[in-house]
Amino acid sequence: MLTKLHIANLTVLPEAPFAFGKNLNVVIGENGAGKSHVLKAAYAVLAALAEGKAASLSGEPTKGYLQGAVASKLRGVFMPDELGRIASRRQGSTRCELACEFGNVRQNVAISFNHRSKTEVAVDRTPEAWLDKAPVFLPTRELLTIFPGFTSLYAERVLHFEETWADTCKLLGRPLARGPKVGKVADLLGPLERAMGGFVEVDRSGHFYLRTKSGRMEMHLVAEGLRKLAMLAYLIANGALKEKGYLFWDEPEANLNPRLIKLVAETILSLSKGGIQVFIATHSLFLLRELHIRQKRDFPKLDARYFGLHLQGDHATVMGGRSIDEVGDIASLEEELAQGDRYMDAEMGVPGPERRP
Repeated sequence: MLTKLHIANLTVLPEAPFAFGKNLNVVIGENGAGKSHVLKAAYAVLAALAEGKAASLSGEPTKGYLQGAVASKLRGVFMPDELGRIASRRQGSTRCELACEFGNVRQNVAISFNHRSKTEVAVDRTPEAWLDKAPVFLPTRELLTIFPGFTSLYAERVLHFEETWADTCKLLGRPLARGPKVGKVADLLGPLERAMGGFVEVDRSGHFYLRTKSGRMEMHLVAEGLRKLAMLAYLIANGALKEKGYLFWDEPEANLNPRLIKLVAETILSLSKGGIQVFIATHSLFLLRELHIRQKRDFPKLDARYFGLHLQGDHATVMGGRSIDEVGDIASLEEELAQGDRYMDAEMGVPGPERRP
């Protein structure tokens, strides 16, 4: 379990401490406040620690390996021209710092680099153990329709896609387990498959389909919102989302209608309860309210944290707590609330502010 993340001088975040909940963590902010950057920074460090045991052929992490591996992952995930470009740029030399603390203190790690760094980071704290569970990162769009051939092409050619896409496509390439789906997997898949009206299958060439009572439909012909559910469903079915793992999901609500957002909220909470530590970034009031309603009603013992990112000129600050009420005023959420008030005024014939005497 990731218990803490400390960020200093990363893009718009000069000082951003996060004390995470065991189950669910929600980062909220308007566009440009750095919420996706928080998820990507944590994911990059965790992914490097999870991939290291096999990639380094070493039983324990070494400073030499991590210097290149973490830098490579940060560059692949953020896609700057040079690593130092993601360090905050202010007068004088700026040093970016990332520190992760875990339930297992032997996995704690801290790295840093300055705005002139190109291909390496300094390892300020070397972990004593690798991560035993790999994190999963779901981007804002679905990946099933680009999957055939993408992983091999990404490895052989220079493609301007975030490395999170390639990582997730590798997970989509895992085959399904034989036999009936039982236990937690069946419980998680049931609502998703009912919403899709079928289940996901893949042919030998790597093309995904939605199998319904009417037959097999190419994934390109399925509505985009349902394709996002299909991607999530397949990762659950093939075991990529395992107990005691990590899920990072950037704007789960993107391209979904309210009915499907309600289902996504239920699935997020179910995954959290099932032992996966979930981190999401959002600016959707509807999703936040649905998470709050479902948590209070169906998951009262869930350990959740909410973090609000607030833009102040060229930088953002963090407010956090155990409920949405503790994250401060988020401009995008306030606009949704204000629109509701304007709508009620319009229905009741109340003149707008600009027309009132």
